[in-house]
Amino acid sequence: QVQVAESGGGLVQAGGSLRLSCTASGFSDLTFDDYAMGWFRQAPGKEREGVSWISWSGTYTYYSDSVKGRFTISRNNAENTVYLEMNNVKPEDTGMYYCAADWVGGLWSGSKFYKTWGRGTQVTVSS
Repeated sequence: QVQVAESGGGLVQAGGSLRLSCTASGFSDLTFDDYAMGWFRQAPGKEREGVSWISWSGTYTYYSDSVKGRFTISRNNAENTVYLEMNNVKPEDTGMYYCAADWVGGLWSGSKFYKTWGRGTQVTVSS
């Protein structure tokens, strides 16, 4: 059973940068590069929303409109890790950020299409 764990969250001032990491483990017959990966976030009182998605090889990426041009998703398959580089952050980027794996197809930003989730890492942006 594949597992993922996020790290890199913290407190950052508006306009600053932060890099989140998600490391996967527990592979059996599949390897990390068999998994498309996603990043989601959830602010207090709001629904979980898709932030970004990256394909198995890293060739294809998607972003929500709210982060496009500011966030960059990437992956290092040799290290079983996917990253979310967050630049020019805004207070509305505050929330718990989750890594999601084992995308089964469908809308990339739909949380129901992922089978594996991390526990999240908190990002707080101060104004």
